[in-house]
Amino acid sequence: MPIKPTAVAALACLSLSVPVAAQDLDNVVRLDVLDGGRTTNGTYMSALKLTLKDGWKTYWRAPGDSGIPPEFDWKRSSNVGQVEIIWPSPEVFDQNGLQSIGYENQLVLPIKVTPRNPAKPVRLKGKMDLGVCKDVCIPERLDFDHTLDAEADRNPAIAAAMAQRPYSAREARVTKTTCNLTPTKDGMRIEARMTMPSAGGREVAVIEPGNPSLWASQPVSQRQGDTLVAEAEIIHASGAPFALDRSEIRITVLGSDHAVDILGCSAG
Repeated sequence: MPIKPTAVAALACLSLSVPVAAQDLDNVVRLDVLDGGRTTNGTYMSALKLTLKDGWKTYWRAPGDSGIPPEFDWKRSSNVGQVEIIWPSPEVFDQNGLQSIGYENQLVLPIKVTPRNPAKPVRLKGKMDLGVCKDVCIPERLDFDHTLDAEADRNPAIAAAMAQRPYSAREARVTKTTCNLTPTKDGMRIEARMTMPSAGGREVAVIEPGNPSLWASQPVSQRQGDTLVAEAEIIHASGAPFALDRSEIRITVLGSDHAVDILGCSAG
């Protein structure tokens, strides 16, 4: 039976660890809910602010070789119709030959909340499961319970985090994105080709298949003139055969100047 990719990530993370007894693991991370007020279209701007001890890291939604993706549970919230998470551009970390993607010391994660009933208060109540790492990797579960303030002023911390989100394909002047798919023994090989100006320095591409049951390996990326080429393998968590919808594939390019968020690709 194939090992689930999440288990592989957890084992990889733990392989970097030193004995827990050698670490001070109290209050490694704190969660606060920030208010940003209600917008003109009736949505609420808010954010989850994670404050980590110095040198500690947590992970992006696609955490790389040695990370654990965060999970959110909003079920106990009141008058919440939709929650949209806006991820700031993450950093790439290399340690012992493994690559992880995330944030160090602090993360302000903006969220847009659409109420079911605009006339009633909005209460965010739930939990966030995440991994945090320094010399040791540990799981954390953080609870939150906060009634959003519709009259709150614009929050500078939320505005700064919003400004750090990746460029869209249009903003980054991506003119063409193709995905060539080839069956393999275990799944499918993908070659993504993005015609775009450089994002700066070493460009790291991240491929998300768009289906939570599918896992993509860390792509090997290289420049070929005005085209960035990224190759990876995609497998199903259970090892079962699968189809891949190119319109659901999400490619993020992380460079030293900026990041780029590309949604969908055409046949290669």
